[in-house]
Amino acid sequence: MSTEGDIVFPIIDIPSVGCVVHYVAYGTPGGEFPSGVCRAAVVTEMASDNEVGLCILNPTGLFFRQGAMRDPDKTPGSWHWPEWLEAS
Repeated sequence: MSTEGDIVFPIIDIPSVGCVVHYVAYGTPGGEFPSGVCRAAVVTEMASDNEVGLCILNPTGLFFRQGAMRDPDKTPGSWHWPEWLEAS
C-alpha cells in the first residue's frame, strides 16, 4: 500500500480491462514519430498477467494492439505501468 496524507492507495501489479498503462511506440521508418515514446493506453483484453490488448491514444488517433507484452525496460511495442511523479 502507498499513502498520501490520509488517503491509502493499493499497489496494483496485475492489470485488468480498463486500466491505463503506457505503451512504448515503435516509431515510424522516416522518423516523423520517434521510437521509444510513451503513449497512454487502455487495456482492452487480458491474455495473461503480462500480455494484454491495448487501445493506444496517439496525438493523431487511436491504434489497437493485441499481444503487447509487459516490459519495465520499455522496449518498443511493450507496455509498462505509468511512472509516479513526486508532488512538488
